[in-house]
Amino acid sequence: MRCPFCGFTQSKVVDSRSKSEGRVIRRRRECLSCLRRFTTKEYIEESPILVIKSDLRREAFNRKKLKQGIMRSCAKRPVSVEQIDAVVGQIENNLKDRSVDEVPSKDIGSMVMKLLKQLDHIAYVRFASVYRNFQDKEEFLAELQDLN
Repeated sequence: MRCPFCGFTQSKVVDSRSKSEGRVIRRRRECLSCLRRFTTKEYIEESPILVIKSDLRREAFNRKKLKQGIMRSCAKRPVSVEQIDAVVGQIENNLKDRSVDEVPSKDIGSMVMKLLKQLDHIAYVRFASVYRNFQDKEEFLAELQDLN
């Protein structure tokens, strides 16, 4: 790390602290030449995951948007915000573990449906009705029968 004051390339770390839920490390350094102190920050460099929509548009994965959709499905249900956050976190981690830059929105929808089915059947059916775009009551009833 180059000293911002004298340009010397060697320094020692005096203090390290984790910030932003462990995603940033703040380091206080001391230049070995001029003995002045300066602060550096290290960030994890992540490439954004792009979601391929049904019309083939691409947009960045949005954790907040996913959470809002799941919360709409869980409205007035005995599902806590912590449980919803856990579902969103599990999906996000699954996407990151895939080590791909792009993922079809259908894959994300399938993950949500699988997790909601385990969490709350009503929330699952609500999400499925929007996700699968049911056109008539027979499709809806078939989904309900699959729950049994």
